[in-house]
Amino acid sequence: MIGRLFKFHGGIKPDAHKNESAGPAIQRAPLPERLVVPLRQSARATANCLVEVGQKVLKGERIGEPEGFLGTAVHAPTSGTVVDIARHPMAHPSGLDTECVVIEPDGEERWIEHAPFDYHAASREESLAWLRDCGIVGLGGATFPSHVKLGKGAGVETLILNGAECEPWITCDDRLMRERAADILAGATILRELIGARELVIGIEDNKPEAIAAMKEAVAASGHGVSVVAVPALYPAGGEKQLIRVLTGIEIAYGKLGGDYGVQCFNVGTAHAVYRAFAHGEPLISRIVTLTGNVDNAGNWEVLIGTPIQDLLPLARPRPDTDRTILGGPMMGFALPRLDVPIVKGSNCLISASPKLFPPAPPEQPCIRCTECAKACPAELQPFELYWFSRSRNFGKAQEYHLFDCIECGCCSYVCPAHIPLVDYFRFSKSEIWARERDKAAADQARERFEFRNFRQEREKAEKAAKLAAKAAETRAKLAETSTAETPAGEATDDPKKALIAAALARAKAQKAEVQPQNTENLSPQTQAEIADIEARRKVLAATAATTDAPSVAGPTADAPAAGTDAAAASAAPDAETRS
Repeated sequence: MIGRLFKFHGGIKPDAHKNESAGPAIQRAPLPERLVVPLRQSARATANCLVEVGQKVLKGERIGEPEGFLGTAVHAPTSGTVVDIARHPMAHPSGLDTECVVIEPDGEERWIEHAPFDYHAASREESLAWLRDCGIVGLGGATFPSHVKLGKGAGVETLILNGAECEPWITCDDRLMRERAADILAGATILRELIGARELVIGIEDNKPEAIAAMKEAVAASGHGVSVVAVPALYPAGGEKQLIRVLTGIEIAYGKLGGDYGVQCFNVGTAHAVYRAFAHGEPLISRIVTLTGNVDNAGNWEVLIGTPIQDLLPLARPRPDTDRTILGGPMMGFALPRLDVPIVKGSNCLISASPKLFPPAPPEQPCIRCTECAKACPAELQPFELYWFSRSRNFGKAQEYHLFDCIECGCCSYVCPAHIPLVDYFRFSKSEIWARERDKAAADQARERFEFRNFRQEREKAEKAAKLAAKAAETRAKLAETSTAETPAGEATDDPKKALIAAALARAKAQKAEVQPQNTENLSPQTQAEIADIEARRKVLAATAATTDAPSVAGPTADAPAAGTDAAAASAAPDAETRS
């Protein structure tokens, strides 16, 4: 049990702005004309498309198959027809495209056949596979696959359910705990059994008294030994590492996970999705989204995954002076470059911003090294040093000052009297370092390919030289055998190579003599007579050539007439064949 609360370094207390949207009950958003469902729901993994254009799909039907260790399935949010499979812009500051399945709803909301999954009768591996196939991921914003986060089922003593929701304006978790506390607790109990935790603690910021009361009532009704703890409202107390620190006193080092220290943390929205997956067999096809800011009808809506934001915003009735829309909270969110992007599993809030509500930032001034940013940093960094290194592109030094420990919470930018957008500098440095690492990895791969190519060429060259040497040795051996076998008794040859050539010519002549004419069947008597005449002349020419090539016994003078005769016969031969 939690004996006392701890503190983390830094933190700020911005205006919460929770009351604007926390009052109304959760409403169900209407079906849009089209649903654009990205096959990539997070930066970690994508899914393989399982449908085709023109195919009819049912609500909850799997349209994307998990790919890789961190992959999860993607499902059709409603029944309808697949009208397109193409790249569409995603909800990201870059506005880049990703592969999406576009579904035109038929309005019937026909479900696939689904039934509860009895995880008590199934193995742990089967239960984790069920979570993966239901597309369950973390709904606190990181969208990390829940079946991976559950680990090996051992080594975790404390399971923390994160209901802090510390960032201003966002109230989707608050309303979820108020209205569906029993379902959240049931899902947390399932997570507790799957992860093998001995203790379950629910942490909620103390500015949500209704949610705290609802969760305590659900715990009392269930009879489970669960602690509901109110933590001080201090941003970013809802960060995983900060909440673990507050509730347990454990500090998670950079590069380490909570499971390495025997503690794991899940969002209350994730626990609710786990309950729906096991108790009803429903995949994750919707989530609660807060619509707030410069609007007339702030509140929370249950929205189907893939709903275009431009179709969702009119529900809150933004005011005419709204100049931009922020996805997420004002501290860690970003202004959307366009509104035709869809809601994904990690989308928790849409803030309609105006110059009056969110005034433009004053001009950036020089850093005076006041260290206010270091006092507010929950990761205990020195943002003013990181700023100078980032601005001067001294990325190696920035890494020495633990740049990647930064959680980009925005506390440093919030308190900076010089109005320096410090988080933007840190994000720039991180992206540059990642880009350089990618370039270095590509260069290393190219170098390895080049070195392997040179090695392969040298190897092939050595193999070719060895083959040529072996062939030369074989030729010398054959030459020696041939000169011994074909030299007449009592004679010796001074040039073995000539003897080998002579033997090869003899073999060629023998092979030529053995060649039989083809396609000679069913010839007419006249054609056969012409062929016989040609063969007779060839024999005469062959005999004449043999007589000419024979060694002369009369010397050079006696050979002259014969040579002339052979020349005349050879010159006459073509004419004779031509006439035939």
